[in-house]
Amino acid sequence: MSQPTSSRSSPAEAFSAAISGWPPPVLDPHGPFSNTVTTLAWVLIAMVTLIFVLVCAAMWVALYGSDGLRARLGGERVVKWFGLIMPAGVLFALLAWGTTMVAGMTTIQGDELRMRVSGNIYWWRVSYLDAAGKELHADANELHIPVGRPVVVDMVSEDVIHSFWVPKLGGKMDMIPGRTNRLKLQADNAGVYGGQCAEFCGGAHSLMGFVVVAHEPADWQRWLDARLMRLQAAADPNASAAPVNADVLRGRRLFGEVGCAACHRIAGTAAQGLSGPDLTHVGSRRSLGAGILPNTRGTLIGWIGDSQSIKPNNRMPAYRSLPAAELGALAAYMESLK
Repeated sequence: MSQPTSSRSSPAEAFSAAISGWPPPVLDPHGPFSNTVTTLAWVLIAMVTLIFVLVCAAMWVALYGSDGLRARLGGERVVKWFGLIMPAGVLFALLAWGTTMVAGMTTIQGDELRMRVSGNIYWWRVSYLDAAGKELHADANELHIPVGRPVVVDMVSEDVIHSFWVPKLGGKMDMIPGRTNRLKLQADNAGVYGGQCAEFCGGAHSLMGFVVVAHEPADWQRWLDARLMRLQAAADPNASAAPVNADVLRGRRLFGEVGCAACHRIAGTAAQGLSGPDLTHVGSRRSLGAGILPNTRGTLIGWIGDSQSIKPNNRMPAYRSLPAAELGALAAYMESLK
């Protein structure tokens, strides 16, 4: 568990403390697939350390050893065994063992939760799939998974090469345009885990994060059922609308007037844009700006007003011309989208 932050912590620091390790740490597994990667990493680190020690020992003999030791070190037998046979054998053994270790990390058994994550500059499109691969629910920059159940993530890219990585829950896999790669995740404990794009994809690459929220199985099922029920209610023209205040109504109107609906989708409304993140449930997300900020009224206002100063070269234009009251109304509307 993270240590509590002091009262003087900034919102970004408090948000970081709420996530189980941010920036995401390596070699700290919290699931079977990340444990496999960690085991492989420690073996490779041990082998590298051993080779380093052997090379240092050989250099010492070459520089300071007796004439007999130096003659042996440069002899044909040493060169043949330690320069050719042993390296080839070790590399082959590591390749065979490593391939066997990671073989189960991409194999679909049939009982896994299915998801699809699409990499974009600089955010993540998230889809929850049924067993046939049909989309049930769309989201962005946040994955919700049940504890103790493997999750197969279909990974694609909509622009350049990205790389999906949640160090505590699984391995790292590239997202390549025109190709679908698969990776398994699993959390052994409930919590919020940090993830990161691990392939340079542009100037704001380091600000392309996300969070994975692991729930107890019953809690996750309730979460998913509630999301699906809200989607059904939003699509029902006869459903009674929840009461909203004046700021939310003003923000809803402004959302269409200033052009937000051209890029973003909100289920049950005329906003059906696909070039930006789905905002149907943006008010319930833990982070903003693809995992880099806490989702609060203040950060929403700052992001809408001038996202370019927070994440340069992202595809959302800055709305610096909007007065503070209108930015506040838009943020109020975003907060209401649970």
